[in-house]
Amino acid sequence: MPELPEVETVRAGLADHVLGRRIAAVEVSRDRAVRHQEGGAAELAALLVDRTPTAAVRRGKFLWLTLDGPDGAPEDHALLAHLGMSGQLLVTGPGDPALPETGRNPHLRVRIGFADATELHFVDQRTFGHLTVVPLVPTPDGGPGGFAGTSPDRAYLPAPVAHIARDLLDPLLAAPGAPARVALNRRIRAGSRGIKRVLLDQEVVSGVGNIYADEALWRARLHYARPTDRLRARQVADLLDAATEVMSEALVAGGTSFDALYVNVNGASGYFDRSLNVYGQEGEPCPRCGTPIVREAFMNRSSYFCPSCQRPPRGI
Repeated sequence: MPELPEVETVRAGLADHVLGRRIAAVEVSRDRAVRHQEGGAAELAALLVDRTPTAAVRRGKFLWLTLDGPDGAPEDHALLAHLGMSGQLLVTGPGDPALPETGRNPHLRVRIGFADATELHFVDQRTFGHLTVVPLVPTPDGGPGGFAGTSPDRAYLPAPVAHIARDLLDPLLAAPGAPARVALNRRIRAGSRGIKRVLLDQEVVSGVGNIYADEALWRARLHYARPTDRLRARQVADLLDAATEVMSEALVAGGTSFDALYVNVNGASGYFDRSLNVYGQEGEPCPRCGTPIVREAFMNRSSYFCPSCQRPPRGI
């Protein structure tokens, strides 16, 4: 499933290519892709046509386009997208050579046409992702809704995202020592779950998935099952810094792509997979100490770690 760097790469692409363009037409070719829209495809189209995206915002793995109101009124709704396991948002236009097959893609689920003939395609092979137009509500903490690049974001976010925690690249959490980051550190240590379970809990900190959790834990020299109440504040701070660093580095590389499903809005794959230290490296030598990397089953997935650098806690 795409994690924060992959979703942020898509958000940045949308900010570059679709903001300020008026939506002229919407075509839904598979109802499942808009299953969370109460009125279905007709309602989605009615809420999008003649509106203009004004900002591209992300919180964790969720991203949305804020939409101006009717007749240019202030934003009151957003087009919310969740990519699921295989969703892609691809931008194309007349004669665009970058995506020659997009118009014939058998997995095209929603086509959004703009007045200038640019198009935004939601392509989803497995159809676990979805699009929906939802109202904007005030953020619970009064801060910006999420990360919006260099554009200021208002203190609103889509209603279905209100329970999702801020992520480590969020303006309120990005700086080590920031009050919200200190509070997050305290919250993590207040529980007793294994640290990786907490990293993956989107209501504690959002955007971290299996790949970057394993990479951050390796950098911080922590075993994935270490109970959080046995961690010192400095260890948690180091882990949060490591997760921030690894996701920031992945962003520079355009995210992690293991196949053609993970691409940006121009159809280009990321290549951070070439820089992974432990994830997917079972049997390979640890880049730090040379011990073979181990894989263990974890929450219907896998955890990769170095048994020497990341010693398991007693009792497991």
